[in-house]
Amino acid sequence: MPELPSPDPERLLELVRWRMPFGKYEGVVLMDLPQPYLVWFAQKGFPQGKLGEAMALTLEIKHNGLEHLMRPLRR
Repeated sequence: MPELPSPDPERLLELVRWRMPFGKYEGVVLMDLPQPYLVWFAQKGFPQGKLGEAMALTLEIKHNGLEHLMRPLRR
């Protein structure tokens, strides 16, 4: 069985610190974006670059019910 990559702590910290730079939820921390909004973006296409990657990771975390693991990072 292949070894899974360990998550990059800096990427996870971005999700609880980075604020949405535009749109309906401008100024909202990525981890606080509603899941339906992230699903809509997934269907339309996430933005290019780090923001899109962070939004996709946020959706994956929410989809798998792992938000509780992000709480300690908010401190």
